[in-house]
Amino acid sequence: MMTRSAFEKIKQKHGRYASWAVWGPIGATPKSGMGDMRVFETDAFLSVLKPNVVMLALNFSKTIEQPQPFHNFHVAKNAQDYKIRYAFTDTEYDGAYMTDVIKDLAEMDCRKATKHLDAHPELLATSLRIFREEMKDLGNERPIILAFGNDAHMIARTHLRPEEYSLLIKLTHYSDYRLNKEAYKERVFEEIAAHRELPITLQLSPPF
Repeated sequence: MMTRSAFEKIKQKHGRYASWAVWGPIGATPKSGMGDMRVFETDAFLSVLKPNVVMLALNFSKTIEQPQPFHNFHVAKNAQDYKIRYAFTDTEYDGAYMTDVIKDLAEMDCRKATKHLDAHPELLATSLRIFREEMKDLGNERPIILAFGNDAHMIARTHLRPEEYSLLIKLTHYSDYRLNKEAYKERVFEEIAAHRELPITLQLSPPF
């Protein structure tokens, strides 16, 4: 189980752009409780965390005013993050580490984001260095990476060395408006099942 001190280290160093697949319970609406960060205030959630499973998105969709640590992926309003909660809560991926491969780039249009990267290769280099620091701080040697969308998957596949992960799976991005939360959950587990011929060990919490 991750200790509180290890958790706090991640929070202080990476909490601005990273988070965990842990949310408040679903209430009256599908998005209720998404932004309730009190879920991280007790030690009860620590036993759920799976540092060796990494959910990887491309970048911030937009800047969050006065963000709290771990606020990324915990947005309600018009965001589609709630589909991730619905898909993975109470599954073997509940408690995964969540982060963006590109840091400090707020852009909703992925095409504009990748164009920006092409024009600023130093941003990609810096972001990959930070990602590797995240994995080191988590105690990750070869995590399972669930990459949301083509662009995050392509960057991971192109720029990470094969020995830096045990499994890299491309998932449909949760922003796909054609899929409701039920259809999204079905889709992503079909995509994960396609890799079941490879061994997945979910005794994932490293010793701290």
